Amino acid sequence: MVKIEPQPGIMEIELYEGGASHLEGLEKVIKLSSNENPFGPSPKAVQAYSQSGKALHRYPSTSHSDLRNAISKVLGLPSDQIICGVGSDEIISLLCQTFSGYGDEVIYTEHGFAMYKISALAAGASPVEVKETNRTTDIRKIIDSCNENTKLIFIANPNNPTGTMISLEEIHQLSKEIPKQTLLVLDGAYAEYVDHYDGGAELVKICKNIIMIRTLSKIYGLGGMRVGWGFGPKEIIEALQRVRGPFNLSVPALYVAEVAIYDQDYIEKCKEENNNTRDWLIERLRGLGLRCDASFTNFVLPQFETQSQAELCDTYLQSKGFIVRRVGSYNLPQFLRITVGDRKTCEKLLKVIEEFLVGQK
Repeated sequence: MVKIEPQPGIMEIELYEGGASHLEGLEKVIKLSSNENPFGPSPKAVQAYSQSGKALHRYPSTSHSDLRNAISKVLGLPSDQIICGVGSDEIISLLCQTFSGYGDEVIYTEHGFAMYKISALAAGASPVEVKETNRTTDIRKIIDSCNENTKLIFIANPNNPTGTMISLEEIHQLSKEIPKQTLLVLDGAYAEYVDHYDGGAELVKICKNIIMIRTLSKIYGLGGMRVGWGFGPKEIIEALQRVRGPFNLSVPALYVAEVAIYDQDYIEKCKEENNNTRDWLIERLRGLGLRCDASFTNFVLPQFETQSQAELCDTYLQSKGFIVRRVGSYNLPQFLRITVGDRKTCEKLLKVIEEFLVGQK
């Protein structure tokens, strides 16, 4: 009997689970599970959102010219080499649809963002997971995993959920050694948190096989708006634009994102506050006897003695109203990923974790 069937690979996709927002039986919770900016978006962006309601009856721009020009002016990038999407998730999906298909391979790292694998499978391609070294991207292992079928390589730098990163020199070397038919995708979702780091923008200008993608969901505090963008060679961007839906970004999203991009003073303040609190939090967690890698993001990743201990700690945190993220689905069962909140929130968090650890002795 003939029946309706999805394309090969679709039913292999595991449903993506975002960070939880609610706990049963608790009215007030402290959410530290989705790497959101605890200070929210720029006040100017909030004001812009209120003003954008006057144009809700109008279709949004299909070219995103105002937003692309804002990115161009602030970051010094050619506007005709920029594409905007519904978060960087959409651009990841467009890349897989446009440059991979049946018989092709898409590489991502061992603890890489889940959407790389999901988007590859949705495009009919075969996802290839490459081992990391000490929870850090290993370019030599990536090069050794490439073949004539490799069409895309996704590297989050800094990486989510590990918080680690590699140098631009290593990325440049990788771009030189991968096959000629392969496009290297640098996911800079957390690039703004790193000092003296452009996410790979300068490499894109000199390399024909690199595209950089970014999001406004993290330091810009616009997760609810769903805005991302990419910067790449003209021919790559032109191909993506042909696949992108014409009205993918709403009027409010475009206007709010443009205003947020221009308010770099606010972004610098958020970065300074986050990085100071993050480094302090890591030292305090280590002082409690937990291993914790250096992080270049807005989250930390403490390691517990066992998977059971990590899960028990998460359960105890929930009982006190804290929501963090288990990362067993990222092959990190002994870890918890914790978003860096403001200093007072992190102080409360540490007290609860300390209570748990003392009770374990």
